[in-house]
Amino acid sequence: MKIYFAGSIRGGRKDVDVYRKIIDYLKIDNEVLTEHIGDYKLSVNGQDKLDNSHIRNRDIAWLKESDLVVAETSNPSLGVGYELAYAEKIEKSVIILHNKNKSQLSAMIAGSSYFGDINYYSDVAEAISILKKKLQ
Repeated sequence: MKIYFAGSIRGGRKDVDVYRKIIDYLKIDNEVLTEHIGDYKLSVNGQDKLDNSHIRNRDIAWLKESDLVVAETSNPSLGVGYELAYAEKIEKSVIILHNKNKSQLSAMIAGSSYFGDINYYSDVAEAISILKKKLQ
């Protein structure tokens, strides 16, 4: 299965360790199209060698190619919100992971009937456990 993993880049990289561990788990049996989200070298400047239009078009192509979107939403991010709205537009399956101890999930996501697979967790082990159950 091809998975589009969404996590904050320019909105802040404080959860990169969580992203890396989730991506490493997802890669066991799947292809993660956006593995770079978990790259420790990627700063809040993002992929600054690429222009914004290239990044946007590439990511939209990956969203379309994916079988599933897994979004970690604990760090508020305009990009992740955009990706989720686009996933809804093209009717992709979405699993949302949100650490309930870090922030409150946006009402735009929590209040959408499309996003029915919202999963709250306390630590990365619990997030991976949720994914194990969902992806069996």
